[in-house]
Amino acid sequence: MSFRSVFPLGQPKDEKKGSELTDYEKAILDKLAKKVIHWKMAIPAIIALESVKPLNYIGSQTMVFFEPIVQSIFNITDYDTFRQMMERRETIEDLLKRIEYFDAIAIRKEKLFKKLKREYMKKQTFGFKLKSAILGFRVPSHLEEEWKAKLAATEKEEENQSSPSQ
Repeated sequence: MSFRSVFPLGQPKDEKKGSELTDYEKAILDKLAKKVIHWKMAIPAIIALESVKPLNYIGSQTMVFFEPIVQSIFNITDYDTFRQMMERRETIEDLLKRIEYFDAIAIRKEKLFKKLKREYMKKQTFGFKLKSAILGFRVPSHLEEEWKAKLAATEKEEENQSSPSQ
């Protein structure tokens, strides 16, 4: 009799090993990954997730412990679904892929924004450049729509080139 047969950890034996994520679960992972990117915490999140990857089941059970507290803050159905997803080992890898994917999009958008800003600032006077350096740069109102369209096109282009779920 082995230790694993007495204390089965992880997913139950009747559950498929390579179970695919549903669309709802993918949406939850995307929402979480986008929030990490919005907070500019991609690198710390990747390091933390890589380091706790072997402990995913224990972490999911810790989430059960904190569920009463979390109910007052988060949507409980999303939280419960995420907790169940964390019991499966492959979910952390999927989350890491989503974070890296959205981070790549954010980096490309940031580079494009800096390029547009640099081109715009070349045409401006010294006084305007000084004012922008002191007070901060603000996109001119007559260029807002154009720049938003270019940034959105970059995001669409990135989505068409490579999607992590494929």
